[in-house]
This record gives sequence, C-alpha cells and structure tokens, in this order.
Amino acid sequence: MVNCVLCTEEGGTLIWRGDDCRVVLVDDPDLPGFCRVIWNRHIAEMTQLSYGERDLLMHLVFAVEGAVRSVMHPKKINLAALGNQVPHIHWHVIPRFEDDAFFPGSAWSNRLRDTADATLKIRRQQALELPQAIRAAIATLS
Repeated sequence: MVNCVLCTEEGGTLIWRGDDCRVVLVDDPDLPGFCRVIWNRHIAEMTQLSYGERDLLMHLVFAVEGAVRSVMHPKKINLAALGNQVPHIHWHVIPRFEDDAFFPGSAWSNRLRDTADATLKIRRQQALELPQAIRAAIATLS
C-alpha cells in the first residue's frame, strides 16, 4: 500500500528477512533492544492470515522474544500488536526494565524518569548482540 510506512520502509534496522516476514531492530534511544516482527505484505489484521501464516508469524515473534530475553535480561518482555496508527501487521517485542523511562506503563506511556546514561550505554552494547542471537533462534525453526 502506497501510504503505509511498513510497505515503503523497513521499519528499523533489518536483522532478518524471509519470504513472508522480517525482523528489525528499532532505534529507540530509551528502549535498547526494541524489535519488530513485520509481515512483508500489507495486511491489517491477524485473521486475514491463513492458519499456517499465523503459526509462522507467532513462531518468529516467540523466537525474537527468546533471543531478546537471553541477550538483554529484562525484567519483562512486552509483546504488542496494535496497528492503530500503522494498520499493517507487526509485532513489537520490547525488553522492559524497572528503571526504563516508562516502566511500569507501556512503551507509549508518558515518561516517568530518565534512565542513567551508563545503564543505557550497557543496554545498547547488549543490543548489538541481538542480530546474531535472533538469526540463530530463527534458524532453529527450520
């Protein structure tokens, strides 16, 4: 679709691309390790996918979640598929920490605090390991 940002742009730094989906790392300065799993074709709702496509998408989401947990060691992982602003199937995989800018609210909540620069620097370094960990996790799905 011409007006869809996820049809015309990657949606982040590309980590992995398959025939149906891609995984990207989102450049969010407050939430290092934030990833998206994006369906490649423009489809707005999960029920528009076949059962096999749904299984594929969720297997990828879970593989990314596992890799993010393993690398980032967050307090919690948030999984979200909203689509209100961008009605194109995509899942957010967001590592959350008690000291992140928005915790315990959602990543789209009002900022509650500033995370220490040293802490963010460490998390950004950890996030550099995500592409390899995510590709390895996806490789086990085959």
